[in-house]
Amino acid sequence: MPISAAQFDAVVDALRRVLPCDRPADTVLSAWFRDQRRLGATDRHLVAETVFAVLRRRAFLTALTQPNPTPKRLAIASLVKVRGLNLRELEGILTEAEKKWAGELKGTTPELTLAERAELPDWVATQLQDAGLSDDELLALGQSMQNSAPLDLRVNTIKARREDVAVQLARDGIDAQPTPMSPFGLRIKGKPAVNRHPLFTEGAFEVQDEGSQLLGLLLAPRRGEMVVDFCAGAGGKTLMLGAMMASSGRLYAFDVSEKRLANLKPRLARSGLSNVHPQLIQGENDSKIKRLAGKVDRVLVDAPCSGLGTLRRNPDLKFRQSPESVAQLNVTQASILAHAARLLKNGGRLVYATCSILPSENDAIIDAFLAAHPDFVELPANVLLAEQRVELDTGTRLRLNPRDHGCDGFFAAVLERRIPKPVYPQDAELDEPAGNAAEDSPAE
Repeated sequence: MPISAAQFDAVVDALRRVLPCDRPADTVLSAWFRDQRRLGATDRHLVAETVFAVLRRRAFLTALTQPNPTPKRLAIASLVKVRGLNLRELEGILTEAEKKWAGELKGTTPELTLAERAELPDWVATQLQDAGLSDDELLALGQSMQNSAPLDLRVNTIKARREDVAVQLARDGIDAQPTPMSPFGLRIKGKPAVNRHPLFTEGAFEVQDEGSQLLGLLLAPRRGEMVVDFCAGAGGKTLMLGAMMASSGRLYAFDVSEKRLANLKPRLARSGLSNVHPQLIQGENDSKIKRLAGKVDRVLVDAPCSGLGTLRRNPDLKFRQSPESVAQLNVTQASILAHAARLLKNGGRLVYATCSILPSENDAIIDAFLAAHPDFVELPANVLLAEQRVELDTGTRLRLNPRDHGCDGFFAAVLERRIPKPVYPQDAELDEPAGNAAEDSPAE
């Protein structure tokens, strides 16, 4: 389909706003769209798809457009080399010199490093390779993040069955297939506006990546329990936990952001849940948290992280994170985990999770915590998922990535608190060697 000059100019203008990558790309683009009231739905879709294509393949496109990777040249290269448009579809937009250059691009393959081919920063590639990823594995992982993510839904089991939601969506022309792992998920073909569908407004489903849904299955909250979502955000996982608890018990949704908790309110109202209690906290030392110490059955810690597992959705994150910012996050992650763990009663379960692929945010945090907390043991994620009838085995710790699982990159480890039974003096006497015990026994 040919692109008009107005559409192309809109793409270039949007790129100029987004490419500094000093703010989230979706936020910048949303603000830009609000100022472009004349753009129709087709125009907006073209702009968004092209902008995100540039962000996903920026290393490749920058190499193609050297020595002058301007927003306009990046847009042309993206349309020709990534989105596969031919020159006839750009007729009337490019100058003769630009058309000649665009034609030459068709047969051009720039020399790239392994990290550039994977479209990952050098420091990210290095950390993954240090953790044991081969060159081929690194490249496959990076390439799997260069495509857009599918649209996944989670059916609210308080209000509907997955099969019924799929049938209703199909009647309305929306192809919804069961997700391969989560028993609550549906994967939508294309990107229809599901947030306008009656089933959405009635609270029958929420938009939630399948990988995110597996975190709730690892926590496996039960009816009547006391549960805490320690970093609830806008509450996607909170609502899933509440439904798994059949709206019974007590579920606290903690977060330090009043705005994020405000975004939870309309979702909570749609959900029909009555067991969710949003709580604004000032930090992990908040008195609201201290009052629950030793009383909670299950805790989910979806820790603040780099988000590098979500590059299909948020490709700009790789330009907005750095080794320094991740090191700061590591301090926060360790502190949050330590404070959240204090909430658990004996036998209580904690799931620590991130949407990151970096070992420094995942294994390193868990290994350090276990070394410092002998009253915690790790439970095998693969066994726990099997108990939930999820056919997935990534080992003791959950490790998801788009390459192997078709969902965002997630990490999770499951911990259980086991407080040793105290030993009293009289117990020590009973534990003396058998020979002494026989000597002290009364004669038969």
